[in-house]
Amino acid sequence: MIEADGLGIRFVRNRRRRLRLRELVVHRGGRDPDGGRFWPLREVSFTIAPGERVGVLGRNGSGKSTLLRLIAGVLIPDEGRIRVRGAVAPLLELSAGFANDLTGRENLHLVGGLHGLSPDYLRRHFDDIISFAGEQVERAVDTPVRHYSSGMKIRLGFAIVSRLPHPVLLMDEVTAVGDAEFRAKCYATIDRLLAEGRTLVLVSHNEKDLTRFCRRGLYLDGGRLAVDGSLDEALAAYHRSVAR
Repeated sequence: MIEADGLGIRFVRNRRRRLRLRELVVHRGGRDPDGGRFWPLREVSFTIAPGERVGVLGRNGSGKSTLLRLIAGVLIPDEGRIRVRGAVAPLLELSAGFANDLTGRENLHLVGGLHGLSPDYLRRHFDDIISFAGEQVERAVDTPVRHYSSGMKIRLGFAIVSRLPHPVLLMDEVTAVGDAEFRAKCYATIDRLLAEGRTLVLVSHNEKDLTRFCRRGLYLDGGRLAVDGSLDEALAAYHRSVAR
């Protein structure tokens, strides 16, 4: 379902920083010969079969979220390749794509349409989607989302994206947001989607979430894939790194 072969991507630090004339002339753009370039991920290779549930672990800055964005196609690799067979439901930045001047109702149709849900489907399931997002969103559904809290936007985003029929689920700490009632809804929805045979790639620092949903673990250390094995093996490597 997902194949990564020698995957790598290069970023540039402080790319928007204004350079002084002296740096431009004397140092040709800066003292750093590499121009502040670094590799958040490099030489990462793995294969994920249909229906697998894979947790991605690592310390902050190890490249976990970058990996999800490469799988989702949001980022393009500078080295290697990533192949995904099937459409992706990206439960990543759930409030992304909202237009602040549009209402919750209008954004539901906008974001749902951008993800491939038909206008007819959105009309038929509108009440269920809004109800899932919670009472606050229901009351404010005809209010511009610029007046929504970040939590309201995230709940509405999850309610929309979780409706996608796509076979691959990418999740980045989604269950860390919202109150206990909303988390319970998230868990039930994820359980239902996995029961349908979806493929899951989950980034989380929550060990309970990882052990609940995942059987296999990828442990990233400094942008490199250090462990590809059982979830217990990946967790053990993560715990050792934290203890150092």
